[in-house]
Amino acid sequence: MAEQTPIEAFRAVLAGTARAMAREPELELSFTAEAPSASFKQLRVPMPGRNLPADQVAEARGFADGFALRERLHSKAVHERHAPHEAVARSVFDSVEQARVEALGSRGMAGVQANLARAMEVRIKSDPLIRARTQAEVPLGTAIGLLLRERLTGQPAPAITQTGLALVRDWVEEKGGGDLDALALALDDQATFAKLAGTLLRDLALVETELEPNEPDEGGNESGDDQQPSQEEQDSEENNEGDSQGQMEMRSEQSERGEEQGEDTQQEEGEFDGEGELGEEGDEGMLPVRPNRPQPDTPGIIDYKAYTERFDEIIEAGELCDEEELNRLRAYLDQQLTHLQGAVTKLANRLQRRLMAQQSRSWLFDQEEGLLDAARLARVVVSPAHSLSYKMERETEFRDTVVTLLLDNSGSMRGRPISIAAISADILARTLERCGVRVEILGFTTRAWKGGQAREAWLQAGRPAAPGRLNDLRHIVYKRADEPYRRARKNLGLMMREGLLKENIDGEALLWAHSRLIARPEERKILMVISDGAPVDDSTLSVNSGSYLEKHLRQVIGWIEARSPVELAAIGIGHDVTRYYARAVTIMDAEQLGGTMVEQLAALFDAD
Repeated sequence: MAEQTPIEAFRAVLAGTARAMAREPELELSFTAEAPSASFKQLRVPMPGRNLPADQVAEARGFADGFALRERLHSKAVHERHAPHEAVARSVFDSVEQARVEALGSRGMAGVQANLARAMEVRIKSDPLIRARTQAEVPLGTAIGLLLRERLTGQPAPAITQTGLALVRDWVEEKGGGDLDALALALDDQATFAKLAGTLLRDLALVETELEPNEPDEGGNESGDDQQPSQEEQDSEENNEGDSQGQMEMRSEQSERGEEQGEDTQQEEGEFDGEGELGEEGDEGMLPVRPNRPQPDTPGIIDYKAYTERFDEIIEAGELCDEEELNRLRAYLDQQLTHLQGAVTKLANRLQRRLMAQQSRSWLFDQEEGLLDAARLARVVVSPAHSLSYKMERETEFRDTVVTLLLDNSGSMRGRPISIAAISADILARTLERCGVRVEILGFTTRAWKGGQAREAWLQAGRPAAPGRLNDLRHIVYKRADEPYRRARKNLGLMMREGLLKENIDGEALLWAHSRLIARPEERKILMVISDGAPVDDSTLSVNSGSYLEKHLRQVIGWIEARSPVELAAIGIGHDVTRYYARAVTIMDAEQLGGTMVEQLAALFDAD
């Protein structure tokens, strides 16, 4: 049996600890380069570097501990019975419950408390709270969760959150300070804690006064009130046996029995399918304009839709922040990766030489006219009867080419991966421009975590079933194909901005980039995707099948590879993308990204 590597041994120990902490022997743990997640007894925590840096080890432990504690101490059914419908109120309700679980689970365990603090610091770096400058900009879910955490653990909130918390602290203390104190006394009883959280929401005017008291009765008609004061083991049992029921209750609040819910779901699906405008918008967004093809080839097999495209945006990078901040972010990017830039530049120069070799001129010899061929003068001297030889230049045909780099701007790319992706794209754009190849650099993410305005609209509409994609897309143009590199250079620094990187919906981003490419006049079109994981959007996946986004991505890729003139390649960072793309490579270390991008492009041009 082969000896375990250090990272494999660490994963095994972390999985064993999580199982013991959760008191769940079937719990499985794996590393991921995507956003950490937990579902169906599968924990996915951030992958540390191969050398197991201490901060990354603490981060992985923190997420594993948090997920394990939630598995043991949290009842999903109880939580959903008391949860409010309004988006802001729901975020506060979820946040205080998470604070309860972590405070209760870490009592008397300093190591667990330190790990949880580290995970919280990682999460908070991408939260809008740290950028808030007015009270209206403060996300109440994050702020109230942190204020409650201070009460429950005695630990102050991270320093980077203090400015944002100061904007709402006095208001929260005035309106709900007593409620926060009451919550601290009810940690061991989730049902009581949830009722007190409802009181807090009413005192903060986040829910209507009459709505909250009726919520437990409506959700409890079937199950009875006797389930609410359950012990931890009963909650865990209820969680295991009632997951599907809890999910159905969340998706269809008006149903009181399983049969009625099925009927309501069918009605809601029928109503949604009948909304022609939404369907047409979704189809239109997925059909690239292809003027150079004799007939339209569309991904007709794709059973995919967006609940609404009203809040989506395609935006220039320079419009997301002011000039001064953009210059500062670009300077930060250059300073951070000065040592890496030299290595990638050498690889880029190698690519330039290979491209220029394909464009270099050749000679036609033994011509009747042209330039005198000095190399053949010797034979004239030896044999004066020989006629003089001439040569003519012949320029090698090089197909007019455009390359699009589509960069995953999801939260799991934070830190070194997104920095290296930005600098590699920067250097490749400069290199290809010198070779006469146009380059477009695009990024894709979402405007919000967990749904944004699209989800709020869905909630206000009564939560219709099977809504499809349920988040606000943000597609970013860092550099247009016809834009000179010098004008777009600073735009790439935007990727260093805290809070930009959120969820990733790859299928629609791929169609968007493809539609831009297909409208270009160049003869050859290349699309290279750089991503670190499968498509993930919590809001969409919570109300659709777990493979909804992944299935759409596979269908889009299959359609492009089989029926499009665009040449598609992909690079996966810490994630196997070869199962999606026919021409792909997976790297385990972001440091390899620059060289891999160069080699992939070189292989494409060599193949031509």
